[in-house]
Amino acid sequence: MAIALYMDVHIPKAITVGLRLRGIDVITAQEDNADTLSDSELMARATALNRVLFTFDDDLLKEAANRQKAGMLFSGVIYVSPLKVPIGTCIQNLEIISKAGEPQDIADRIEFLPL
Repeated sequence: MAIALYMDVHIPKAITVGLRLRGIDVITAQEDNADTLSDSELMARATALNRVLFTFDDDLLKEAANRQKAGMLFSGVIYVSPLKVPIGTCIQNLEIISKAGEPQDIADRIEFLPL
């Protein structure tokens, strides 16, 4: 089973569209009516949907690290600095992760792009 992705509110639409064109299962916080949730609530929502949260947000990265330290379960987070990696590279890297991985491979983990 491929890894399904959940895009936080800061992710450009071009990344979501690019992934969908490649057959990746993606939902955005906006589509899920979750664009006003706190970081903790957003992570809980992605986990409830069994989706890995993709983010540019340093605060969500901190939330994931705090959950790891506390032993709290979450579906996983993929983080990248938007100033560090072009959109095309994000799409390529996320496609690889989604198609090559299984949900349990990234559960309770933080992955950083680029690969």
